[in-house]
Amino acid sequence: MFFVFGPSGQIYRGGPENLAQIAAVRRVERPQALRTRGMDIPPDAAAAPAPQDAKHAPAVNLRLQDAVAAYVQTGKGPQRRREPLTLVRDVMSHGALSVEPGTRVNDAWQTLAEHKVAQAPVVDERGRVVGLLLRADMAPLDLLPEPGAVQQAIALARRPVSEVMISPVTTVAADTALRRVASVLLTTGLPGLPVTDEAGVLAGFISRTDILRAVAADPPLDLWSGPAPHQP
Repeated sequence: MFFVFGPSGQIYRGGPENLAQIAAVRRVERPQALRTRGMDIPPDAAAAPAPQDAKHAPAVNLRLQDAVAAYVQTGKGPQRRREPLTLVRDVMSHGALSVEPGTRVNDAWQTLAEHKVAQAPVVDERGRVVGLLLRADMAPLDLLPEPGAVQQAIALARRPVSEVMISPVTTVAADTALRRVASVLLTTGLPGLPVTDEAGVLAGFISRTDILRAVAADPPLDLWSGPAPHQP
């Protein structure tokens, strides 16, 4: 089940096939992300020689480690059958970071940077999702100030989040099939979707990173097998 929420409340409720008919829900044009000086890597860093101590580090026998781990596991008895991950609730992040619409852009940027996330749902005073804030959208390249335009740059940083957030925004229910979420992410270009109930109250967030992590994790992710959730 998918929803579309904005400041005025719920706009849409239904399957992913009709999301494209919502005029306000369109593919996100991704701006080029900015890199801070602290993230810049010197051109010759990749070619730097390994430390002297690293050359003499003992080799790790990964096969031996796996064999020992498997032997230890057999002593714990039979394990419960691992069910495949098929629903949003299986891989979503609970307790997702959120921001309020009236937060200043500069403060929101700092909050997202401190938590090392690139996006956050925007929620009202009742905890209902009204938008989605992408860190890259807070300072796209076309808003970089020209020489002498410092005051304009300061004014942009003082804007409220409500002026730069994506709204209305698509959200998804926790019992939705992951394959449906993957399809919507490809269609919209969004990095993830807030997870809400029918009232729009935030329950978590599911991102492309969550899905990729599930692909590589144990138990395995399975987009096609298992019971199909009810979808009207």
